Amino acid sequence: MTFKNLSSKVITFQKPVYVLAPLAGFTDLPFRSVVKKFGADLTVSEMLSSNALAHNSQKTLHMLKKSPIEDPYSVQIAGADVGIVKSAVELLNEQDGIDIIDLNCGCPVPKVVGHGSGSSLLLNLPLMGEIIKTIKDTSNKNMTSVKIRLGFEKKNHIEIAKTVEENGADFIAVHGRTRAGKFKAEVDYDAIKEIKESVSIPVIANGDIDSYDKAKWVLEHTGCDGVMIGRGAVGAPWIFHQLRSGSKDMDNMLKHDIIMEHFDKMIEFYGAHGVAMFRKHTHTYSKGYRGASVLRNKVNKINDVLEYRGVIDEFFKSNEIIS
Repeated sequence: MTFKNLSSKVITFQKPVYVLAPLAGFTDLPFRSVVKKFGADLTVSEMLSSNALAHNSQKTLHMLKKSPIEDPYSVQIAGADVGIVKSAVELLNEQDGIDIIDLNCGCPVPKVVGHGSGSSLLLNLPLMGEIIKTIKDTSNKNMTSVKIRLGFEKKNHIEIAKTVEENGADFIAVHGRTRAGKFKAEVDYDAIKEIKESVSIPVIANGDIDSYDKAKWVLEHTGCDGVMIGRGAVGAPWIFHQLRSGSKDMDNMLKHDIIMEHFDKMIEFYGAHGVAMFRKHTHTYSKGYRGASVLRNKVNKINDVLEYRGVIDEFFKSNEIIS
C-alpha cells in the first residue's frame, strides 16, 4: 500500500499491515511508542473530539503529542457537524508529524452516540459521506481513513463501505460488529471479507484479534490488507513483535524489557503520576504469572517511582508464566 499527497511524502506499508487500534485510557503516547518500537506499522491517537479541537482545548491538544518514532502517525477524530469537523481539520493542518486523519464511525459508547458521533453516523450515511469528503478536501495530510462497524442495529456493511470509498477515504478499518453488538457479540469475519471484496481501497480487519494465531487466521480468512489490534494488545503489546517476526514464541526476558520500557515511558511522559497510571498495566501484564495477586496488592500501595520500578523489575525478571 503506497500513498502520496501534495507534500510529496510517500508512505508505503508492506502487507500485511499491523495497526494499533485507538483505545481510550490505554493507547496514550507511552503505550504507542512501545508497540511501535516492537513491531507495529501504524499507531493511532486516542479518539479526539472535533469540537474540543475546534475550540483549542489544551487537554486535547496535549493528547496529539507523539513519540518521534511514531512515523507514520494517525490522529482519530469524532464529530457529527461538518463545520466543526472542518475547523478541527484546519487546526490539525497546523500540526506537524501527523500523516493520517481518521474519522471514527464505530464508537458505541452512549455519550459519543448521543452527540451524533461515532457509530451514530452509520444511521445517516449521506452525513457520514459529507464529513469524510470534508476531511479529505480540507486536510493537508497524506491520508484520510475511516473506522466503521457493520451497521447500527442491523448490518448494512456493504453500503457503509461503499459510502466510505466513494467519498475519498484512502483506506478503511472494519470492526466486525454492529453498534448493537458493542464489544460482546461474536465478530462477523465473513462480513469483513465481504467488505474487502466489495471495495477497491485497502481494508483493515478489527475485532477480537487477541493472539498470533488469531491474527494470522483473520488475515487469511478475510483477505484483508492488515489487522488492527486494540484490547488484544493490552497486557500483551508484544503481539506486534510476534507478528512482525513471524513467530508466536516469546522470550520472557523480551517481555520483561517491553514492560520496563513501557513503565519508563509512562514516567517520562506523566512524571510521578505515571506510577498510579501504570497500576492497571501491571495488573494486565502480570496475568498468568506465578505470584500475580501478591504483586498487585503490593504495587497498589507504592507511589514512589524508584520503589515501584524495582518491584516490577524483579517480579517480571524472576517469575515464570504458569498459564
